[in-house]
Amino acid sequence: MQRDLSSMELPLDSKPGDDADESPAGHLRVRTVWISDLHLGTPGCQADALLAFLKHVECETLYLVGDIIDGWQLRRAWYWPQAHNDVVQKLLRKARKGTRVIFVPGNHDEFARKYVQHNFGGIEVADEWIHETADGRRLWVIHGDLFDGVIQCAKWLAHVGDTMYEFTLKLNRHLNSMRARLGLPYWSLSRYLKLKVKRAVSYVSDFEVAVAREARKRGLQGVVCGHIHHAELREIEGVLYANDGDWVESLTALIEHADGRLEIFDWSQRAAQRSAETPPAALVPAV
Repeated sequence: MQRDLSSMELPLDSKPGDDADESPAGHLRVRTVWISDLHLGTPGCQADALLAFLKHVECETLYLVGDIIDGWQLRRAWYWPQAHNDVVQKLLRKARKGTRVIFVPGNHDEFARKYVQHNFGGIEVADEWIHETADGRRLWVIHGDLFDGVIQCAKWLAHVGDTMYEFTLKLNRHLNSMRARLGLPYWSLSRYLKLKVKRAVSYVSDFEVAVAREARKRGLQGVVCGHIHHAELREIEGVLYANDGDWVESLTALIEHADGRLEIFDWSQRAAQRSAETPPAALVPAV
């Protein structure tokens, strides 16, 4: 059964940050947070971890950088458990409580692009955004699918690839269920393949360079995107390239501290450290 996602109604149901770092209560207080590729509506979405992160972090501005709801998957088979409802409700509560929430749709939730410049429950929908950091850098916020040649030139092939990706994630869930019984940590098969297969590595590199060059053409100091499920924070040809990762494999977000420093925040790493009561560490150095 197919559903019209453009008219899908989502349930409406912390406190915004104050530019401080970790509070005594354990909440992370930062200036800005970027998350993308949640893929709500798919079995691969790690909604429980995402909800824990959203409860843990407090910020002034929260960017949802595309592929928040996976319309492609929902058209194939409806999947919407309570945990996914809880995530949407938490985002709406943050918006109501004073956090500015900006949603930049991606290719999997492209149905939302027809609502650009609209506001839903306090969440602003925008085609793209220019974010100015506390230290004055101007960053272009986009999902990134417009720089994906497969998406632009052969969308049918993208859908085939998406089906194969879902199969890989399903296989990965079974693999990690066995690893958990053996007391081994989570391991991402799809991330391993992405970093080891030569063509995949080349695709990621080409994407990163193309996005950074377009940001430079626009006279901006950097770009924040998602789409390729590969968290990264580095300089490319004098332009800051930041990818906030995803909430299917890597469980990462991009955060901006009160002084404008940017950092990839690895929730899986933080959760493990918190359970072991050890000091937190970032995935990469702050920039």
